[in-house]
Amino acid sequence: MNEERFYQLKIRLLDIEPEIWRRFVVPADISLDRLHDVIQMVMGWNDTHLYEFTIGKKRYTESPESPKDGLESGRYRLGDLIRQEGRTFLYRYDFDDDWKHELILEDSRFFEPGLICLEGERASPPEDVGGVPEYNEFCKAAKEPQNEEDLELLRWMDGEFDSEYLDIDAINWILARYLRWSRKRLLEWDPIDWAE
Repeated sequence: MNEERFYQLKIRLLDIEPEIWRRFVVPADISLDRLHDVIQMVMGWNDTHLYEFTIGKKRYTESPESPKDGLESGRYRLGDLIRQEGRTFLYRYDFDDDWKHELILEDSRFFEPGLICLEGERASPPEDVGGVPEYNEFCKAAKEPQNEEDLELLRWMDGEFDSEYLDIDAINWILARYLRWSRKRLLEWDPIDWAE
């Protein structure tokens, strides 16, 4: 009998201090497009922009228009590309704001099956805030608004933003709902037809 494996991953958003990170568990045979979905949920993104994974020298994205754009992410499984604990790879989201994330495979035989966020720190930047420098300015404005422009930024976020706040229970509720909604895509894998 073939035992289903689960990976414990850690993701961290690069170039921001203090660090924004999450530790989470996924099936080892999750496709990269579904891993993108999970990353969106654990990081608090809204999936409104393009993304790509870089694993070794290869790039994987949702709908490459040509080979130079990368490989189609839905055709590749994480466990086929990453097997060794300690191996890192990159995830890039929103090519305008250019959010770069590093993922590391911490445990390739996680003891408890599931789709779960174990822990993390700090809220992710709001969508479309503008990138790392703009996010740092946004955080200053959110803590101590100094002028009308700062107040306008807060109104854009419905009046509040706490960069230190993270609700793991809410993340896991979203993941559980996603798992129920897409059970076939996560647990009942169809073999990839490489001849297509």
